[in-house]
Amino acid sequence: MSSMIVAVVAFLIDALISDPRSRLHPVVLIGNLISLLEKLLRRDLDSPTNKIIKGGVLVSVVVIVASLVGLGVEILMQDVPSLAAQIFIQALVLSFMISPRSLGDAGREIYFLLEREDLARARQKVGWIVGRDTQNLNEAEVARATVETVAENTVDGIISPLFYFAIGGLPLAIAYRAINTMDSMLGYKNDNYLYFGRVAARLDDVANFIPARLTGLLFICAAVLLGLDYKNALKMMRRDARKHPSPNGGWAEATVAGALRIRLGGVNYYFGKPHFRAYMGEPEENLEAVHILGAIRMMYTATILFLMIACAIC
Repeated sequence: MSSMIVAVVAFLIDALISDPRSRLHPVVLIGNLISLLEKLLRRDLDSPTNKIIKGGVLVSVVVIVASLVGLGVEILMQDVPSLAAQIFIQALVLSFMISPRSLGDAGREIYFLLEREDLARARQKVGWIVGRDTQNLNEAEVARATVETVAENTVDGIISPLFYFAIGGLPLAIAYRAINTMDSMLGYKNDNYLYFGRVAARLDDVANFIPARLTGLLFICAAVLLGLDYKNALKMMRRDARKHPSPNGGWAEATVAGALRIRLGGVNYYFGKPHFRAYMGEPEENLEAVHILGAIRMMYTATILFLMIACAIC
């Protein structure tokens, strides 16, 4: 039970102080390690096979280091005489691995900019949290990008790290965050990373497989509690989740689209080139800024539900 008390306290810490911006943030340090290993290992002239092998070496080193850091924290906590201090310190470390407050704050900021009809700044802000081109997005497209990001990052930034903490403590939670960070830095299908980042991308897919589907179910429960269209959420999850180019992203996005009675997906531009992403949900309502708030409420409700269920199971 104490482990889930740590998770609850971590959520409260994040809710109170959010994710601090610092060069010493654990995720920043993980990113620095990834960048260092990439400089040592990646060579453009390597064969595809060598790139995959070297990328696998990078992934192995980073996951081992991250796990050992988490294990080290847990071992050090055994010498702390105060149980409250043990819980707080571990919760503080875990709070760096989750991001509900920063995700919610980013979404709300874009919502308020759209409400004030400041489309230029809304485009700029959404460009900080999505990978697509944002300079020409209209209001509905900015809202869509934000809702999609809140939904998908509920898996990556909240449920997955909490899930791995619940089954494996800090070692697994930090290892997951390292896996997700490697995917965000290396998991691109371009000349530099198509082969070198392949192991990182595949491992991230495997790591998120269960949490993504769990998040879809949590979103349906959240829709019930929030008075949203939970039947449509279930219908869209079953119909559209597998249409997403990621094996995991659709389980959150399709369910949120169904609950809010909107349609996500469509044409996105990356470096000026159009890419079509399969539609999820039906456009029963026109996408507007207010749907961002709906996605944020679903994100927080799903998070709290996960913590309650995990505590009950413990």
